[in-house]
Amino acid sequence: MTAPSAAAHAVLRVHDRRGQSPQDHVTLDYEARFLRRKVLHTDRGTAFLVDLAETMSLEDGDCFVLADGSLVEILAADEDLVEIRGDALVTLAWHIGNRHTPCQIEETRLLIRRDAVMADMLSRLGAELADVREPFRPAGGAYGMGRTHGHDHSHVHVHVGHGHSHDDDDDHAHPHDDDDAL
Repeated sequence: MTAPSAAAHAVLRVHDRRGQSPQDHVTLDYEARFLRRKVLHTDRGTAFLVDLAETMSLEDGDCFVLADGSLVEILAADEDLVEIRGDALVTLAWHIGNRHTPCQIEETRLLIRRDAVMADMLSRLGAELADVREPFRPAGGAYGMGRTHGHDHSHVHVHVGHGHSHDDDDDHAHPHDDDDAL
């Protein structure tokens, strides 16, 4: 492994590039595009340190700005995904979102990372599913954070008028769990 030859302390978002051309590329999957500090290697093999002020969700086409002003473009890597099609695409998208699962939303299809449990649920809801391998570019979060996170049921709920708090492992029903058994 080559020691980092440069550092990136800033990101130039794809919509702010204004025709600026990158000098190199780095190909990262969805998980790897969520980072703050890490040594990366460009597609040409050059090592550089990413050292951002805070953790960022990076998008396909964004660029790391190296100390010398050169740009390293971020490309979304091919990943194992499930393509979802069907007549009730909006309803299927709702069920995916209800589980806080990252989803790429397109006019005629949805894409999620391969997940047997999600695939089974979606199939039971009438979805047409196909395994595909392509870049994953899910929709960002509603509050500008850029990411949604999986629903792990390890959090604590406090229900108004319920009288106590409890883990989701308790045998109580929750509004967001009404259809988890599908």
